[in-house]
Amino acid sequence: MGCIGMGGMGNGDMGAFMGNVDVQVVAVCDVDGQRLESARERVDASYAEKKRSGAFRGCAAYKDFRELLAREDIEAVMIATPDHWHAIISIAALKSGKDVYCEKPLSLTIEEGRAMADAVRRYRRVFQTGSQQRSDGRFRFACELALNGRLGEVHTIRTGFGGAPATGTRVPQDPPSHLDYDFWLGQAPWEPYTPDRCHFNFRWILDYSGGMMTDWGAHHNDIAQWGNGTSTSGPVLVQGKGEFPRDGLYNTATQFHVEYTYAKGSRVICDSGQPQGVRFEGSEGWVHVKRGDIWAEPKSVLSSVIGPQEIHLYESHNHHRNFLDCVRSRKDPVAPCEVAHRSATVCHLGNIAMLLGRELRWDPVRERFVEDDEANRMVSRPQRAPWTL
Repeated sequence: MGCIGMGGMGNGDMGAFMGNVDVQVVAVCDVDGQRLESARERVDASYAEKKRSGAFRGCAAYKDFRELLAREDIEAVMIATPDHWHAIISIAALKSGKDVYCEKPLSLTIEEGRAMADAVRRYRRVFQTGSQQRSDGRFRFACELALNGRLGEVHTIRTGFGGAPATGTRVPQDPPSHLDYDFWLGQAPWEPYTPDRCHFNFRWILDYSGGMMTDWGAHHNDIAQWGNGTSTSGPVLVQGKGEFPRDGLYNTATQFHVEYTYAKGSRVICDSGQPQGVRFEGSEGWVHVKRGDIWAEPKSVLSSVIGPQEIHLYESHNHHRNFLDCVRSRKDPVAPCEVAHRSATVCHLGNIAMLLGRELRWDPVRERFVEDDEANRMVSRPQRAPWTL
């Protein structure tokens, strides 16, 4: 494997993959020289015993992802860059014949997500998105309860997660010598460097991400899609209101309330003030699930057994291992690109509705807004040369 993007999630994912005996990380990549060298040292230290025996020849370090992708000995890559780099790097990796594990949220725009999903099919590669809640038994069970009628007719699904910060300094500085800042910006518009713009804080700036709506929405709205039976589709109506910072660097919604309506009549309500997690509400009860906990009313729902003839969802107990097993079997993993694209689209729709401040009609088949040129222009964004999909 090769690993691209060596921040917090990148290091976490790399460690998870190195914990498997049938994986060898042979290259790392980052535009931040300090992070790059730290990752290289970590890999070399981990494989020190193999290195002494001659089974490992050391980890290569690259600033440019294209050099890593040019290596024919790398079969799969892990991508954990900021969101605005996901599509360009993923598609280049797929073209080079490599399988891909890419962190969530899948894309910066709806157009990018569609291009990624199409590329997976075109090049017949395995693609796992880092929506690891699909490999958590509690989330899977909650969805199976909803899909198998244990709650009666499910009419409302609530997803809750907090809002984003509203600060961030615009005071320009010279980029540190170890960071290739222009490369970090990539396709995004050029802006003067400030430490609050890069690394973790990129997610609070619309040029690079979509705030909490895409960060945690890529988790909880994904589970809502799963339990709603719409993993490869989406809503037909969306409306929302959001509070946006009036000054400072950050410009994603600090608080939000978005409602999605699906063709079958069910609604997903995504609100920054709701309890953390996902709640499926039906005519005969409800179930609420979050990381590490699940509860329901009536409580007896949780002792329900899903029968052999009922709906059983894809069962994965380890997200990274599931990807590796699918690399070998060539089967789809639990969070494939098409599914991740549809879940990310739900989040992008929420941001677009908040920014425009009005109800929008969405066609999930054509992936276009209905008779709304202004909204359709927000399905994609210009890309700064020389970077293109």
